Amino acid sequence: MPSGYLPLSLDSSDSSTSKVFENGGVLIVHPDTGEYTYQFGPSGLKGLLHTKYAVFCSLFASIGGVTFGYDQGVISNILVMRDFMHRFPLSPFQTGLLTAVLELGALFGALEAGIFADKYSRRSSIILASVIFCVGSLFQTVASSVEVLMLGRAVGGVGIGALSMLCPLYISEMASPETRGSLISLEQFSIVFGVVLGFWAGFLTRSLDGSSSWRIPLGIQIIPGVILAVGTLWLPPSPRLLVLRGKKDKALQTLMKLRDRDESDPLVRLELAEMQVEAKMASELGSGHGNRWRDLFGPSLIKRTMIGVGVMFFQQWSGINALLYYGPSLMRSIGLEGDTISLVMSGFVNIMQLVAVIPAFFLLDSVGRKPLLKFGALLMSFSHIAVAIIILWGSGDWPTHRTIAWVAVGMIYLFTAAYGVSFGPVAWILPTEVFPLSLRSKGAAVSTASNWFNNFLIGLITPSLVYISPAGTFFLLGFACACAFVWSLLVVPETKGVSLEEIDLLFSSSLGRADLERRKRAQEEVGIPSLLRDITES
Repeated sequence: MPSGYLPLSLDSSDSSTSKVFENGGVLIVHPDTGEYTYQFGPSGLKGLLHTKYAVFCSLFASIGGVTFGYDQGVISNILVMRDFMHRFPLSPFQTGLLTAVLELGALFGALEAGIFADKYSRRSSIILASVIFCVGSLFQTVASSVEVLMLGRAVGGVGIGALSMLCPLYISEMASPETRGSLISLEQFSIVFGVVLGFWAGFLTRSLDGSSSWRIPLGIQIIPGVILAVGTLWLPPSPRLLVLRGKKDKALQTLMKLRDRDESDPLVRLELAEMQVEAKMASELGSGHGNRWRDLFGPSLIKRTMIGVGVMFFQQWSGINALLYYGPSLMRSIGLEGDTISLVMSGFVNIMQLVAVIPAFFLLDSVGRKPLLKFGALLMSFSHIAVAIIILWGSGDWPTHRTIAWVAVGMIYLFTAAYGVSFGPVAWILPTEVFPLSLRSKGAAVSTASNWFNNFLIGLITPSLVYISPAGTFFLLGFACACAFVWSLLVVPETKGVSLEEIDLLFSSSLGRADLERRKRAQEEVGIPSLLRDITES
């Protein structure tokens, strides 16, 4: 049997040696190349039942996504509340700035989160980010001036941005190989769930007298922040980080609990050995100059970086957050009169997005990433352009064009559903797949920064765009989605079921192959080849 072993996708059609364990685990080794793969149980949603503790930890960590989504959902209601508008008479630009300053803070938080996570720990960084988020939320809740409100938005944004980086990272390190995709998709589900909670919390308090109508929903968001900060104290540390710091025995104990297996389980020992390999590679690369930020923009990696940055760019310019932040205003622009009806219709957009995310759990690993992106981009572009045409047709006399106004609402719902199964979840997955191991964390950080920067721009300019031309706003978003289709068709590779070395071949670069050579050497030092022989021959 060869001395080096590399991961192989489970759906490989090549001849292989399989080892099935009584507890449901599977190990597959290719006898010629030495490639291997394993799983602790069934893949996808069924596999979640095999690692219940890891699922619980991931579900709890996903509260970070709820904080992000809640703010998106609640702000659209608050901006149109009578007391809020009376206390803070904002211009369209100031309204955009109030929304966008949070994204600017989040941009900073996302970039800093990766540094803190490695320097201290995942848990400590999540706790710190949660505290920062709570402080920002408190400033917003008690604000008596626009300046304090802006400060609270900025501070809260730092916490939200950090959590958007830290929580998916923590989840990915808690999850078993066969459930990692489903659990990372949980991030998008949690964000949308938070959007729904935030919107309807504001909707239910909008009729209260005085400032309580908007202070209560702003104060409610402190609750998940406190729960996350306190509860994280009882979450297990990342086993990968423990191995990286030389705490192998503690990492083994944590891994046994996460996988619900004992110390003698061969797959637990194999996963721990892989963590040791990763730690050796990180140590080797950290002492050299092969993992610098600027390498992401060199000729070997620029295409991968543009995929990570691009998918986040098009996620934001699809227009989803324009609807979340300014949904009631946009609903009024298509002829829905009355605060209640425009708010309700906007709220159902959030529910539609929540429902649409659910099929993504099943489609991402069956249909693939690229088909979902192409299909979603086409439907989103069609929906936006249809709404723009309807506005041009009926905006002069909406009372006599009630039917087409409701058609426009249907188009917005169609857009939301298309987004929920395409750019919504895929944008959080691609950046973790396309980069080689040595630069994966930095590549993900740059991609996340692209998300927040473009989120900032959308929040800043949407009120002014809608004020100048509602139809032009939808035409612009439709054009952006059409560009997203072309980009998905020509630039994005299909990464479903593709191993690391195969992904490198997709980009025809040498950096990924260099990583593979380092991995082979590290596997030899850790003893993975002999461990595989012992497992398959026993």
